[in-house]
Amino acid sequence: LRKQGSDCFSAGLLDDNDPYIWRVTIFGPSGTLYEGGLFVAELRFPKDYPNRPPKMKFLTEIWHPNVESDGSVCISILHEPGEDKWGYERPEERWLPIHSVESIVMSVITMLSEPNPDSPANVDAAKEFRENPASFKKRVARCVRKSQEEPILD
Repeated sequence: LRKQGSDCFSAGLLDDNDPYIWRVTIFGPSGTLYEGGLFVAELRFPKDYPNRPPKMKFLTEIWHPNVESDGSVCISILHEPGEDKWGYERPEERWLPIHSVESIVMSVITMLSEPNPDSPANVDAAKEFRENPASFKKRVARCVRKSQEEPILD
């Protein structure tokens, strides 16, 4: 693991003495409701990485169908490897040891660009996304403004 970044995000160790906790800043993807936002998250790697996936949690407030109310990210590649007991995901969609910080963060950026309200982690956000898009957009816009005004510092 090493410090990574791109035009879409920056990522690095939160503390040089702990390689298992990373700080990630995602720049809201252009052309999406999240454009202009600065969304800070923490990526926590288990001791048996890369055999098990890290956990990712936004520290910045974010309103999204696939982000739990506490900020925890729910996407397939962060789910434990193997068969999905509910039959929703194929094993190849779940965690594989080949994933890197970059592939994880790019998947989260894609998630921001393409919410999946059919498999929500935040049922209220998914319902609003489907049933009241104007209200959903306003709530996301508030999160974007807040992320710009109240940056999370180390």
